[in-house]
Amino acid sequence: MKTDFIVVGRTRNIPKILEVCKALDSVNKTYYCFAKNEISHKKAGFNLHDHPDRLANDYENRELTSDAIRIIFEDDLNGLKSAENLIMVLPAGKSSHIEAGIAYGLGKKCYAIGPYEKTDSLYLIFDKIFSSVEEMKEYFKHK
Repeated sequence: MKTDFIVVGRTRNIPKILEVCKALDSVNKTYYCFAKNEISHKKAGFNLHDHPDRLANDYENRELTSDAIRIIFEDDLNGLKSAENLIMVLPAGKSSHIEAGIAYGLGKKCYAIGPYEKTDSLYLIFDKIFSSVEEMKEYFKHK
């Protein structure tokens, strides 16, 4: 299913990620977001409603070759390929940065939201870095 966006970010930042999803809902944008993908999490044996730190630890303590990690990987990669644009919620981890690089390489528009720790030339892949959810919402309300 084609979507307007994929929303990526650090598992430990799920509350902020869900805030971004809510803002996209309010401006009628469609998206894929790992933090709302109940089906693949259940199939992989993860509890999406665990505390974000506990959920992140559960991911991190799995073997890379486990079926659970493969399920999440495949669903997230399909979500990325099906999206027209990417929004990365900062601070973000390695996986989110890899997803942004893939999206950019596929020719998708990339956006970020939140403060970044330090200037990095590769952040020029982002068409815009929003300072707040409200700023992002106003921007996409008119697009």
